[in-house]
Amino acid sequence: MNARPSLVVRDLCVEVRTRHGIGNAVDGASFELRRGETLGLVGESGSGKSMTALAILGLQPRPAATITGGEIIFEGEDLTKTSAAKLRSFRGRRIAMILQDPMTALNPVFTIGKQIKEPLKLHQHLRGDQLNFKAIETLRLLRIPSPDERLRSYPHQLSGGMRQRVVGAIALSCAPEILIADEPTTSLDVTIQAALLALLQDIQRMHQLGILFITHDFAVVSRMCDRVAVMYAGRIVETAPARELFERPAHPYTEALMKSVPALDARTEHLPSIRGSPPSIYEKMPGCAFAPRCPYVMQRCRQEAPPLTTVSESHEVRCWLRM
Repeated sequence: MNARPSLVVRDLCVEVRTRHGIGNAVDGASFELRRGETLGLVGESGSGKSMTALAILGLQPRPAATITGGEIIFEGEDLTKTSAAKLRSFRGRRIAMILQDPMTALNPVFTIGKQIKEPLKLHQHLRGDQLNFKAIETLRLLRIPSPDERLRSYPHQLSGGMRQRVVGAIALSCAPEILIADEPTTSLDVTIQAALLALLQDIQRMHQLGILFITHDFAVVSRMCDRVAVMYAGRIVETAPARELFERPAHPYTEALMKSVPALDARTEHLPSIRGSPPSIYEKMPGCAFAPRCPYVMQRCRQEAPPLTTVSESHEVRCWLRM
């Protein structure tokens, strides 16, 4: 694995303006991703995971959402300061994204062939037989049967698992260096999910692909991820190697997330849950954002935001308990 980070997100802030006011969807998020590595980004819905992913590619919903601070460094270049034209040249070619719902990611009025050929024409300038051959080879890479026939199919003619593979094929068609996978297995059954994850791992080994894997599923995290970043209220509250995070979670929020996952080998009448709800992005509050829900809360937690603390090598956390 390459020790030098390929992608560095540093103190990223994304502000959202709506009729409800001004909110901080992402509030100083920082993490690194290396070639050949899978970094899991986990947290409850509304914690800022998807907005962070969209901001990396400059796809945050405009004009409502705006990057107001921080850096997104890709191979030494700050993507928050690069031109729109150059950013478009990166999308799909060097950094690609698999969106959560394949039915909304795919255009229902265009064939699969037209949609998979678009990035190949734009970024690799392929035409004619070369273009058709490359499209078929990409579908075959994702183990889609009868790929030449699938090029003529429309999204509604495919199963959910097949549509998700097609979305993956479009994202991987130009051999990007980084893949952002936003909940790519949510709509799939367990068997198809396992096949897709194994496929992504195979492709990663072949091409030294760096993967930012956004998910709620800790079973997927344990299988896929080398390191994990835990996000809450727009901030990364803990980052650690996956095994260490599972064995010794340092942040109360991480601990609570893991306890809320039901154990298959134990019978229980009530599933553990995290009391309360995540704060609104429009809510301005001092101290630690998790303080109102934390079982270990201290007075200091309500007044001062905890700094980043080193727990061990490659393990960092924002919590006053670890100071």
